[in-house]
Amino acid sequence: MLTVIAAALPAQLGGAAGTLASFRELGPNRELDVVDAFAAELGLRAPTLPWHTHRAPITRLGDALAGVCDALGKVAADISLLSRTEIAELHEANGGGSSAMPQKQNPVLSVLMQAAARKSPGLAAELHRSALAVDERPDGAWHVEWQTLRELLRLAGGAASLAVGLLPGLRIDRERMRANLAITGPLIVGERIMLVAGPILGQDHVRQLVVQAADDSASLHESLRSELTGWSDERITELLDPLNYLGANEDLIDRALRHAEETA
Repeated sequence: MLTVIAAALPAQLGGAAGTLASFRELGPNRELDVVDAFAAELGLRAPTLPWHTHRAPITRLGDALAGVCDALGKVAADISLLSRTEIAELHEANGGGSSAMPQKQNPVLSVLMQAAARKSPGLAAELHRSALAVDERPDGAWHVEWQTLRELLRLAGGAASLAVGLLPGLRIDRERMRANLAITGPLIVGERIMLVAGPILGQDHVRQLVVQAADDSASLHESLRSELTGWSDERITELLDPLNYLGANEDLIDRALRHAEETA
C-alpha cells in the first residue's frame, strides 16, 4: 500500500520562496532537473509546482484513507448486525468470547473495523483544517498533519488487514436466511404483487389485500387464488416467492466484479 501511495504523492522542493531560485546557481535551466532527480531518488512523483501551502496532496490522501475505512466499516457493520442472536445469518470464524456469558461469540474483528471507520472521518477533517495555511511555512498547521496522517495510515492498513482475516472464514447460515425471509411470508414481494395483480384487479383493491394480509399473510395466497381467475396455484406461488423477484441481481454482481478488476 505504501508503495502505491508514494508513487502518487509529489515531492516538495521549492527553495526558500518556492521559486527554485537557489537552484539556478547550479547552472542555467537546471532547476526542474534537480526537482525531478530529487523526486526519483525518494520514489515520489515529480511535482508540477512547489506546494508548501497547497495541501491537496495530503487532504486527497487523507480522504482516500477515510474512504477505505468507510467501505470496510460498512462491511463490518453489516456483519455485526447479521451476527446478532435474533438474526444469526452470519458468524465470524473465530469470534471472541464473553467473560460474563461464555456461550457468546462476539464479532470482534468487525467491531475493530467499525472502530477504525468511526475514528477516520475526524482525522481526515483535521487534515483539511491544517490546509488553511497563512504563510509559506505556517506555524503548527502542517505539523499537525504528520501524526494525523500516520494515524490514518495505521487505521486504514489495520482495517484492511482485519478484513483479510475476517472475510475468507465468514460463515453464512443460508437456512437461517431463508427462515428470516419467510417471517413476513409473501408480503416481502408486495411491490411485485402490486405490479402484476394491480392492472388486473385494480391498484386500490390489491393494495387493500396486501394491507389486510399484514395480520394474516397466508390469507393473501387464498385471496389472490380466488380473484385471479385462470391462475393456477403454481403460478400464484411463483408470484409470491421472493427468489423469483431478484431483478438484475446477477448482472449487477457481474458488473461490480468487472469494475473492481478494471480499477484494481
